[in-house]
Amino acid sequence: MSKEFDICVVGSGAGAGPVAFELSKAGKSVVVVEKGAWYTEKDFSKDEIGTCRRDHYVPDLMNEPHVIESLANGNWKASPNTESGGSFWNGNIVGGSSNFMSGYFHRMKPVDFKLLSEFGPIEGANIVDWPITYDDLEPYFARVEEIVGISGKVIDHPFQEPRSTPDFPFPPMLDHSFAEWIDEASKNLGYHPFPMPRAILTQAYNGRKSCYYSVFCGSYGCNSGAKGSSRAALLDLALETGNCEIRPNSMAYKLVTDSKGKIKELVYFDQEGESRKISSKIFVVACQAIESSRLLLNSRGPKHPNGLANNTGQVGKNLIFSAGGIGRGDFYFEDFNAKQVEELKIRGPFVNRALQDWYIIDDQDFGRFKGGTIDFVHEHPNPIRKANKLKYGDHGKLLWGHELKDKLELHFKEVKQLQFEVFNDWLPTDNCFVSLDPKTRDKWGLPVAKVRIGYHKHDLKIGRYLADKAKLLLEEMGARNIKSSISGSPPPNLMAGGCRFGNDPANSVLDKDCRAHDVENLFITDGSFMPSGGSVTYTWTIYANSFRVADIIKSRL
Repeated sequence: MSKEFDICVVGSGAGAGPVAFELSKAGKSVVVVEKGAWYTEKDFSKDEIGTCRRDHYVPDLMNEPHVIESLANGNWKASPNTESGGSFWNGNIVGGSSNFMSGYFHRMKPVDFKLLSEFGPIEGANIVDWPITYDDLEPYFARVEEIVGISGKVIDHPFQEPRSTPDFPFPPMLDHSFAEWIDEASKNLGYHPFPMPRAILTQAYNGRKSCYYSVFCGSYGCNSGAKGSSRAALLDLALETGNCEIRPNSMAYKLVTDSKGKIKELVYFDQEGESRKISSKIFVVACQAIESSRLLLNSRGPKHPNGLANNTGQVGKNLIFSAGGIGRGDFYFEDFNAKQVEELKIRGPFVNRALQDWYIIDDQDFGRFKGGTIDFVHEHPNPIRKANKLKYGDHGKLLWGHELKDKLELHFKEVKQLQFEVFNDWLPTDNCFVSLDPKTRDKWGLPVAKVRIGYHKHDLKIGRYLADKAKLLLEEMGARNIKSSISGSPPPNLMAGGCRFGNDPANSVLDKDCRAHDVENLFITDGSFMPSGGSVTYTWTIYANSFRVADIIKSRL
């Protein structure tokens, strides 16, 4: 008879790592089931073609498509992304997409936990307050700082959140000279910039090396282990306890329940395509938002004819992404003195500056609304990507020959670009959700996720307001060609919701402990639990909540 584990975790990213880490440390037997392969620091390279231009770390869409449902001419049109090319896969390897994040970490604020009571309803948006408060999660934000490893420096700014510790456990990263330029221009405008916390080590810790300031960070695996991925920071340590087992190349496809609706086993396909089973006392799903909903919907049983934990029809509903967009300005060397040009030419250190002056917008002309965060970053260093963006001239004219060569030479040798990213709430609506497509199957013959990607027009309104503030700063710094793009297109690397938690089973899948309302031994710990995303990147919140749920499971066992 096969072994019964205490905990079976499906997925291995930010929502999975803390559970495996804490429960294995507590002496419980843990098995982690991951669809992707198992890579370590020695396997990662800075090859743009292998890493970013080809599907090396994510599935081939011909084998594992999604069906994307988007609005066209007033009607919803669904088509497999084998046709469109757009992909919602992110890092299908041990450690998940946390391997490839940039590590821009911000905490959510107290106001993020009570959007409905603080700002009131917005027509067409399914806004709710969280069933927990910032104070409930704060100790776990602090735990992530220490265990995963977050570098930074706490300084006063208008929306600095309450903290139980005075500062970050690791010193801030080295700053590019742009940081001083941003600080000076912000002072002139009355803005309050602050160093951006990073889930990147600046000192060796727990067998991981410190950052060596490669310009290739976001979208790339980390060679030094400095980046706080779930694998490097947590799963590697979980394995050292002897209580944790990781099964890579294992595609979980159903959670099997008994006549009372309790999960008795997980079934998965191994690398050879053979069906295998795992028995466990408790099951934790953390496959990332879309795939977690898909797994539950594919897991029908006697007590759950419409999918596991879906007796009130809430699984897959209220999917959210991160609203906002990007902007940039070009700094032409000819506009600056020799010392400034030398500063602009420096490569390696990050910009590491953020603004949250408008986390709550209270503008006499605009109104009072939840606002967001502005991060300032370098243009992504991928040379093929950069060159590809330069192939068009005025009015979309395709450039050739000397004209294209001159433009490439100017951009790579005589201009430095500073970009900004805007993060604001993607409001949950009835037109953003996950279901199962009735026709399309993956390579295992399983129904794939159909994702409707509608957005609320309010998202764009807030994003544009924030982008305009960032553009003023670039102008003050002396940039040219200042532009921004605020879009309703969902960023696939920033997804949450679909199995949100709450006190009422009628409009939530999970209770406040992230346990399914109608499945006693099922917890969900990836971003699926989030009713709203705050106006920050999600990974720190996912990590913190997973540590919180790990404590709950420990007390239960």
